[in-house]
Amino acid sequence: MKKAENPVVEVKNLTVGYNNRPVLENLNFSVNRGEIFAIMGGSGCGKSTLLKHMIGLYTPIKGDIKIFGESIVKAGEQRKRQLMRRFGVTYQGGALFGSMTVAENIALPLEEFTDLSRKEIHEVVQEKLRWVDLAQFGNYQPAELSGGMCKRAGLARALALDPQLLFFDEPSAGLDPITSAELDRLILRLRRDLGSTMVIVTHELDSVFAIADRIIMLDKKTRSIVDSGAPRELERHSSNPWVRQFLSRDGLKRDLN
Repeated sequence: MKKAENPVVEVKNLTVGYNNRPVLENLNFSVNRGEIFAIMGGSGCGKSTLLKHMIGLYTPIKGDIKIFGESIVKAGEQRKRQLMRRFGVTYQGGALFGSMTVAENIALPLEEFTDLSRKEIHEVVQEKLRWVDLAQFGNYQPAELSGGMCKRAGLARALALDPQLLFFDEPSAGLDPITSAELDRLILRLRRDLGSTMVIVTHELDSVFAIADRIIMLDKKTRSIVDSGAPRELERHSSNPWVRQFLSRDGLKRDLN
């Protein structure tokens, strides 16, 4: 993979796993500024494990992860928290607190990490709700929202601190095709209007072909990246037959069954 100049994310010689047992080994890749970068692979290949290490939830077995040029692996706890403020994360189900309203969920990071007044926090929350087309739903409980609306509310919370980098864990999981396409358009609009850099873990081919600039393909058997590049180019021209099959609908169905 061509090395990016001043990449937003840089992964070097990374081995990740649990209890010192590797799930993925010797990974090397970078994410460019303003890029939508997807992490793909079959079930159990380690996509979510890699993401959890990239956002600082776990310490890798070996190697380094740099965010905006600074190691999140080697940083002390205080500096690590400061780095984590510079990116937002959306989780599969939205991960909203059910006992709080949507607006209160979005306000949480503002209350914890800023000195804004209540009025200023309210104004920021309303702005983020407008960004995700939920301006009229701030006083709703998460249980009152559809799955797609919960995803957008989770995205609004991830945007609360105006991060330059966003991580998505299976953003389209559980959504119908129309709702999934609406979320894809929202992601593209955020990149266009805010200049956001995005890293997305997904197995949804329609979304990948619609929004991703580049992808890496993880393989469970080799515990490694087996190919990388623009998704359409890999679908047609990858030297790895499994990658070409995976990026076709039939190949994906075979892999997941």
